Amino acid sequence: MKKWKKCLAMVLTGAMMVSAVGCGASKSSDGTTGGAVTEEKTDSATPDTKLLIAAAASLEYSMKEKLIPMFEEENPGVTVEGTYDSSGKLQTQIEEGLEADLFFSAAKTQMDALSEEGYIDTDSEKDVLENKLVLIVPADSELDITKFEDVEKGTTIALGDPASVPVGQYSQEALTNLGIWDNIQDKVSLGTNVTEVLNWVAEGSADVGIVYATDAATTDKVKVIAEAPEGSLAEDVVYPAAVLDKSANKEVAQKFMDFLCSDEAAAVFKEYGFTPIAK
Repeated sequence: MKKWKKCLAMVLTGAMMVSAVGCGASKSSDGTTGGAVTEEKTDSATPDTKLLIAAAASLEYSMKEKLIPMFEEENPGVTVEGTYDSSGKLQTQIEEGLEADLFFSAAKTQMDALSEEGYIDTDSEKDVLENKLVLIVPADSELDITKFEDVEKGTTIALGDPASVPVGQYSQEALTNLGIWDNIQDKVSLGTNVTEVLNWVAEGSADVGIVYATDAATTDKVKVIAEAPEGSLAEDVVYPAAVLDKSANKEVAQKFMDFLCSDEAAAVFKEYGFTPIAK
């Protein structure tokens, strides 16, 4: 009887040991336990990458509606966010610590300034687009305005602020070279970015305004009268882009930069009225 009880105890002990092994972490082919495998998967998972693009206000529609969704679809795990304003304001924000990964300016002035201050990865910088400077009026305007120089006929003239807005700087240059700038100062309202200038004219708050051709094409509430005359600007309206030197995601930011210079992106920019020039 004692032998039988002893045998039964040994059987039960063995069964418990087998059960313990079965309920515990199983071993993988490399000898690690199930718990270790779970930890290994967690460690090897790639976290999502977020890019912040500081881009000129005139790029907002093309970026938000087409380009960013296209890039995100082609690059799972990457999220691209944009902050859009005048290039001068974006320059100031970057100088004050904005943690952007890429700067897409509407003029070379702001890009050159940031480059000289050490904020730009100069190897990544490229001229990506060209735009046109145009005179616009409200769609229902009845003023006798037929050419760019007729800007003087407006009683309220909407322009970008030359102190910080590239379209304002281009406007001042063109109007100065045409001998008009000094004559209109008492009629000028200065906008903080090109979108604000466009909206003033679209709403009828201004009789005339000067914006980029791409911005004028975004609404049927304005009509384009004329482009800035040849010779009124020393250089074309060029949009440069570059990766920020202190970007925490340089590799992915460069990938987005390469995408902006691709044939695929060029086709989108053309849809929005830009002229792609990146090579």
